[in-house]
Amino acid sequence: MTPTNILIVDDREENIIALEALLNRDDIKLYSTTSPNDALKIAWDNPISIALVDVQMPEMDGFELVEMLKSNPRTKDIMVIFVTAISKEAKYAVKGFGAGAVDYLYKPLDPYITSAKVDAFIQLARTQEEIKQKNEELQNFAIVVKNSADIICSVDADTLRIKTVNPAVETILGYRQSEVLGTSIVDLAVEADRMNFRKKLGEIIKDNQSFSVCEFQFNTFDKRDIWVECRASYRSKTIFVNISDTSPQKSYQQQLIKSKEAAELGKKIKETFLANMSHELRTPVNGIIGLSNLMRKTFLNKQQTGLLDMLETSSRSLLGVINDVLDISKIEAGKFSIVRKPNNLRTIVNSVFGLLKFNADEKDIEFILEVDNDVPETILVDSLRLNQILMNLLSNAIKFTDRGHVMLTVSVLQKQNNKVKLKFSVEDTGIGIPTERVSKIFESFEQAEEDTASKYGGTGLGLAIVKKLIELKGGDLTLSSKLGQGSVFNFTNWFNIATQPLDNKSIKPAAVKLAPFINTRVLVAEDNMINQFMVSKILKDWNVEVELADNASKAIELLKESEFDIVLMDTHMPGLNGYQAARIIRMDLPEPMRSVPIISLSASAFEHEQLEALSAGMNDVLSKPFEAKELHAKMIKLIKKGKPEIKKQV
Repeated sequence: MTPTNILIVDDREENIIALEALLNRDDIKLYSTTSPNDALKIAWDNPISIALVDVQMPEMDGFELVEMLKSNPRTKDIMVIFVTAISKEAKYAVKGFGAGAVDYLYKPLDPYITSAKVDAFIQLARTQEEIKQKNEELQNFAIVVKNSADIICSVDADTLRIKTVNPAVETILGYRQSEVLGTSIVDLAVEADRMNFRKKLGEIIKDNQSFSVCEFQFNTFDKRDIWVECRASYRSKTIFVNISDTSPQKSYQQQLIKSKEAAELGKKIKETFLANMSHELRTPVNGIIGLSNLMRKTFLNKQQTGLLDMLETSSRSLLGVINDVLDISKIEAGKFSIVRKPNNLRTIVNSVFGLLKFNADEKDIEFILEVDNDVPETILVDSLRLNQILMNLLSNAIKFTDRGHVMLTVSVLQKQNNKVKLKFSVEDTGIGIPTERVSKIFESFEQAEEDTASKYGGTGLGLAIVKKLIELKGGDLTLSSKLGQGSVFNFTNWFNIATQPLDNKSIKPAAVKLAPFINTRVLVAEDNMINQFMVSKILKDWNVEVELADNASKAIELLKESEFDIVLMDTHMPGLNGYQAARIIRMDLPEPMRSVPIISLSASAFEHEQLEALSAGMNDVLSKPFEAKELHAKMIKLIKKGKPEIKKQV
């Protein structure tokens, strides 16, 4: 507690000592003087609350001193108690009160009366100080309220009419203060929000809420609708409401929502386009590769075999470009996953080296492979993606190297327990990359020079895919290059050394004849004539009875008319698509056709389409282009489940 300051003024030192002894305690701070002039200075310099002033003093009597104190704004609030030995006549008392005193103490002083009176005035002084502080706070709050950018008002809880409001009502709503005072605050809301606004205010009153936030639309004087946030609290049958204009934030939020919806729509359109593009591009490629395989089963002379080889090379090159575009799209959409399994690293590296050795030999380039002895045999790795990374880096190096060498080096940088940090380094003596293009070489559709595509071909996607795949695997890719001297790409990553043995299944020869089926009827729903022919030819080679439907509606009608052992359903068909057809089969057809096994023949490589096929009721998915043995294996699996008596001949 802050001590109360008391000033004692008496021309006799012994009187001061007596009063100090009587009043000395922790909650009082005493100032004393025998000089009225010094008393004025003490009162000026210190916040004195109470002054005990002797009336009779030689230089200046007590009445004159008090008059001077009361005339100064800084000391006018001091409560003065006269201490006197003169007569108690009324004229003296009147003179003292007229000068500004609040009470008298008469000598000789009664200690009990003196203490009691001083206590009473101390309490009064403290109360006055609290009131003064509260008034200052109220004045400060009044300034804040008056100058607030928000509407601040008090509302009668019984009538919901506005009792007080600050000038911001004119800035925000366009109404003068006098125009809204006494009106219902509910009427400020737009017609559609008034019922909910009234209900909300009722809840605040009913639940005696000290704080509540709600958002409504208000009408302005010029008939505009604006969004406002109301922060309300209830106390003593009054609702205090702070109203903020949130229209700019609301407009921004709505723009964000529209932008988000537009982005999502754009993403969906892009995915749909890519799915359709995947289907439209991969379907004819599937036909080309399938027909090439069928042609190989016929009698061919050497020239025809050569032409067929070139046809297959071209079609697989086209498929590689399509896959590059789809891979980059899937990575950017966040729908690309890395699957790590135990794999023999040397087998992967040797396989890539063997596939590209012919390309290097054709260009008369030295092709070198070096794998350090301490590189572990088996690691946990996504072999498909590691193969893709190395194929892209090495084929790029060979493409842009006309003389000299291309070298792949695999080395160990660090080992920690069962982990190993490997570096894959691809070095070439090719054309190199200009310094200003190094930073852009990993961007989609970018190449080292503007005329690179026309000179060497390619989409400019290979290195972009490599970089994104390496980042997905948690690795780092660096490049150093000198124009006209060559480039070095370094890919580093941590790998877990695999402890479980590899699944060394025996690899079947490519030319194994697939076993025929017995008493098997297959419905093929496919709108592409070439694919119809190809799938029919494959199935008929397996002694399968085939029925064709060039659209989904026709397929459903055929299923209603007769029984089939399995349905091969293309997912993208005009009119009713494969997903819709599968749902109709599962929901509307009677048994046994309701449960007929369905394989989705989709040219889309997107995972979400494969999941959609399964959720539509299809049993399995086979992506185009596919190998005949893949279709054969899936048919064996599904027909065995649905028709146990069917078995393949060995």
